[in-house]
Amino acid sequence: MAHTPTVEQIVRGMASKGWRVTEQRKTMAALFAEAKGYLSPKDVYEHMRQKYPGVSFDTVYRNLRLLSEMGVFEQFYFNDGLKFRASCLAHHHHHLICMNCEKTVTFDYCPMPQMSELPGNFEVMHHRFEIFGYCPECAAKRRESEQPQLDSDS
Repeated sequence: MAHTPTVEQIVRGMASKGWRVTEQRKTMAALFAEAKGYLSPKDVYEHMRQKYPGVSFDTVYRNLRLLSEMGVFEQFYFNDGLKFRASCLAHHHHHLICMNCEKTVTFDYCPMPQMSELPGNFEVMHHRFEIFGYCPECAAKRRESEQPQLDSDS
């Protein structure tokens, strides 16, 4: 089940954190609302500079990081680097993420209620829980590629 926020939800998330919602930020919100997966800072920069040629990579990256810190975007570290996606602000859930194709499946189970004692009297303000592995399609491809190849000359 996918939970893709709309442009309006992303913009509301920005405004609720006290951000002035500019045309550039609306454009960024639209990009993330329409994205089918995760976006790298370079992806976002390339998209933004088409409409705003004067925008710098540093400005785009700073906005991505700030929006991530505010909870409007989520950041993930993949083998090919840091990527972002819009946070689902509608309800609490967690993710199964394919390390190959980046397909993401959300699930509502949360392990936090079972974690009654955390070290050092740590006060949890928020949390994320992601499980990285392989979706059924990518797992099947991996198994096929690991099969020993038969020598056709024998």
